Amino acid sequence: MRAEGSLPAARPKDRHTMSIIENRKAFHDYFIEEKHEAGMVLEGWEVKAIRAGRSNIKESYVVIRGEEIFLFGMHITPLTTASSHVHHDPTRTRKLLLHKKEIARLIGKVERAGYTLVPLDMHYKKGLIKLEIGLAKGKKLHDKREDEKKKDWEREKQRLMRVKA
Repeated sequence: MRAEGSLPAARPKDRHTMSIIENRKAFHDYFIEEKHEAGMVLEGWEVKAIRAGRSNIKESYVVIRGEEIFLFGMHITPLTTASSHVHHDPTRTRKLLLHKKEIARLIGKVERAGYTLVPLDMHYKKGLIKLEIGLAKGKKLHDKREDEKKKDWEREKQRLMRVKA
């Protein structure tokens, strides 16, 4: 039982995850239908750089090749203290790890229904770096304008409620 005035208990998902990067542009450009969590194949220097906050997924995209899913365009800036004998490629293609059934379902949706896969969020989950990808449909310009009007109206309503109170 919860004491009156105390905060609600955290959901199990929230307790073990901590966001690193969010791709807010994806929510502006696409209607997100489904979300899937995928692991990533990373090198040691990439993990260290991500932990140091030196990564960017804003311009990245997800591509399906054969029976595998890859992330293109994610930029990870190498640390200056990283090893000098390893050649660092900041924008190399990174493989995403999902279950075979999930991959098959995503391939079917992307090829038949006109969906695309976009990276939404990179986060830690139980010490591992995970990427949340979204099954998305592109927004038209009028949809983006409509969303902007709704957000402006919500902000205005909140402002009016504060002024009243």
